[in-house]
Amino acid sequence: MAGGKTQNKLDMIYREDLSMLTDLYQLTMAYSAWKAQTVDGAQQKTGVFDLYFRSNPFRGGYAVNCGLSSVLDLIETFRFSEQDCAYLAELKGGDGKALFDSGFIKFLSDAKLSVDIDAIDEGRIVFANEPLLRVQGPVWQCQLLETPLLNFINFETLVATKAARVKFAAGTDAVLEFGLRRAQGVSGALSAARAAYVGGADATSNILAGKVHGIPVRGTHAHSWVMSYDDERDAFMQFAAAMPNNSIFLVDTYDTLEGVKNAIEAGLWLKSQGHKMAGIRLDSGDLAYLSQESRKLLDQAGLTNAKIVASNDLDENLIQSLKIQGAKIDIWGVGTKLVTAYDQPALGGVFKLVALKDGDSDWKYRIKLSEQIAKVTTPGIHQVRRFKADGLFAGDMIYDVRQSLATQPMIVDPNDPTRRKQFGASSEFEDLLKPVVRNGKVIKRDDSIETVRARRASDLQQLHPTSQRFLNPHLYPVGLEPSLHEMKIQMIQDIRNRKMGVGA
Repeated sequence: MAGGKTQNKLDMIYREDLSMLTDLYQLTMAYSAWKAQTVDGAQQKTGVFDLYFRSNPFRGGYAVNCGLSSVLDLIETFRFSEQDCAYLAELKGGDGKALFDSGFIKFLSDAKLSVDIDAIDEGRIVFANEPLLRVQGPVWQCQLLETPLLNFINFETLVATKAARVKFAAGTDAVLEFGLRRAQGVSGALSAARAAYVGGADATSNILAGKVHGIPVRGTHAHSWVMSYDDERDAFMQFAAAMPNNSIFLVDTYDTLEGVKNAIEAGLWLKSQGHKMAGIRLDSGDLAYLSQESRKLLDQAGLTNAKIVASNDLDENLIQSLKIQGAKIDIWGVGTKLVTAYDQPALGGVFKLVALKDGDSDWKYRIKLSEQIAKVTTPGIHQVRRFKADGLFAGDMIYDVRQSLATQPMIVDPNDPTRRKQFGASSEFEDLLKPVVRNGKVIKRDDSIETVRARRASDLQQLHPTSQRFLNPHLYPVGLEPSLHEMKIQMIQDIRNRKMGVGA
């Protein structure tokens, strides 16, 4: 802006509200609905949408639900500001004229959300095809929310699941999230750090994430600290003197085992001063061998409490392999492959219309067909019921809240109707979708991040270990309640019959 102050791009993006974090086609549909009401007096349509994913990430047996906190933040601040409306008014159509009428821009500026949202709590273990969110309200509002809701849930659930897998491999060892420098931008780094902590990481190196989300922060020093001194020993001694309560020495700048010996000297000096050397970090080389040799040197020097931290492109599979090799590693710093959810770039969550009504009319269920059975949607207004047996999760039933349930619960695999599972009439269960937003207002704020972490840990303890293994995990039973399954099949048949002219 000539003669004035250039607007800070970060302030422009990360602001009070994110109503513009949506795709253009969501607004063009909202405009078309508004136009129909304005011109023809059409009744406002109300819809129910399910947000879910079609397959478990990382070829695994489960996912960790995450991102609800971001959803509720969005709902609390959702509005179209004066600047938003000014921008939308400038958009042009193919004929060079304004894309949106001024009346629609005014409509947006005055609009307030009136949706209801039911959600599965953050930290819960969830599975493919079951709704994580159920959104009900004016169709145009639900559509405007579709893109940001998918953005939040897809990414954060993906990273939280990756972190849970890393923590599963690490066992009782600590896991540190080290991925800030390789994360997908500012927002990706902050979201990933929070999701990783929800999923099982014990701390992050990301100071801003620590401040914003209340996550413990951990860190040591870099190779450049050592390289800024002529002698590695002097670098360690200076660091020890400066930070006697945070002395973890990065020992692989030159020769790793010589670096360990220099770190031991600094550690013994700390001990003489009444402090404890926290440990060493290995960032390259044969981590199994080097950790074993380092442990011997540290123990021989009497530094038995010093921890060995390892980093260097770690993930759950490499951690598992190193443990099998007998690596003497106490703390795992996992960066790139955690915050980028390495080897699966996206969760693939979808947001689908499942029920619709005009004005005060009754609900009409909607179904989307596909030649791929996995992409055929399930009509109805859904709830997820989780059954337990012998202290473990036994299966999840997706049912229609408007249909009566049989006294003998059963689920039908939507991808293979011959696969069915029955539960006892007196089986313990809980319904997972809970009210969090009513008439556009948040009525249940997200729990503390520590509560969410504890919920994830508790759920994993109740998930059979065979569903947590990395290779060919056991398929946890998730299916449709029989009457819902029958309704779905009947709707598919009715649509195909109409298309073929049967009964016409």
